[in-house]
Amino acid sequence: MRFLNLILVLSGLIAFNVSAQTKIESADEKFEKDRKAIKSLAGFYEVNFNYGEVTAPNPDYKFSKPYESHGSEWAEIIVDEPKRIVIQHMLAINDTTVIKHWRQDWTYEDTNIMLYTQDNAWKKGNLAAADVKGKWTQKVYQVDDSPRYQGYGTWSHVGGHDSWQSETDSPLPRRESTVRKDYNVLNRGSRITITKDGWMFEQDNKKIVRTPTGDKLLAVEKGYEEFTKIDPKTFANAQKWWASQHTYWADVRTVWADVIGSNNTFKVQTMANGKLLYETLFSLGDQSIKEKWTVAQNKEKIKTALQPYLVK
Repeated sequence: MRFLNLILVLSGLIAFNVSAQTKIESADEKFEKDRKAIKSLAGFYEVNFNYGEVTAPNPDYKFSKPYESHGSEWAEIIVDEPKRIVIQHMLAINDTTVIKHWRQDWTYEDTNIMLYTQDNAWKKGNLAAADVKGKWTQKVYQVDDSPRYQGYGTWSHVGGHDSWQSETDSPLPRRESTVRKDYNVLNRGSRITITKDGWMFEQDNKKIVRTPTGDKLLAVEKGYEEFTKIDPKTFANAQKWWASQHTYWADVRTVWADVIGSNNTFKVQTMANGKLLYETLFSLGDQSIKEKWTVAQNKEKIKTALQPYLVK
C-alpha cells in the first residue's frame, strides 16, 4: 500500500511539473522573456574586446597577433515595439569625445533578411515563416548606419540563463578591414549570454576566401566581447551629444531603409571624393544641428550624400 501511495504521489508531482513547464514555456511567456533579455542588452558598460586565431587548415599559415582593446560604451533603446527593438551604441572617450558606434535591430519572426555576399555587397533573402517561427533576427549596422550583418536564432531561457545564437556571413571586422587583404568574408558564429553584471558576446568566426569557384577556409578565430555595467556618470557628455543628434540619425536610418528596401542587391564603397562615408554623414549631422535643418532637409541632404557611395 505504501508503495502504491508513493507511486500516486510521484505521478502527481510529475503531472504538476509537466503542467508548470508547459505554462512557463507558453509562446506568450517565452516571447516576453525574449523581449526582456534583448532589452537587458541596453545600459552603460565597460567593454573588453579579445580576439585570437586558434586554428588554420594550412600548416604554414602565420597566425595574426591577438587583438585586445577596451572602451566605455552606452547602449540606448531607441525603438521599443512589440516585435522590434532597436539599440544604438555610443562610445565615450575621456568624457569629452563621443563616437556613434554600431546599432542592433531585433525583429521577431522576420522573413526578410539581407545576406552579405562579399566586397561590401548584399542581396535580399526571403525566409519561410516556419524557419523563423519563435526566432529573433539581429540586424547589425555600421557607425554610418549601412548594414553589416544579419542573423537569426532562438532565445533560450533554460535554468534561468538567457542566451541566443546564430551564424551568418559579414564583411571583415573593422579591426582587420584596413590591414588584411588575404580573405574577404567573415562567417560569424555569434552567441549572446546575459550575465549578472551585463552580457557576453562570444564569437566563433571563420575567415573565408570567397571566389566564383567557392569558399576556402583561411583560419578560425575565437572572440569575446565582455560588457560589464559601470557608473552612468561616465556618459554624461555622450547623452548630451545624442540628445542633440538623435533626430538627424533617425532621418539617416529612414533614408537607408528606403535604399535597402528599393533594391534587391546593393553595394557600398566606404570612400568617395576623398572622404569616408561615416565622415560625410557625421559632418552633415553637425551641419544639420548648427543650421537647424528640418526633417525634409535632412533627408534630402542625406540622400544626396549617399549617392557617391552606392555602387551602381
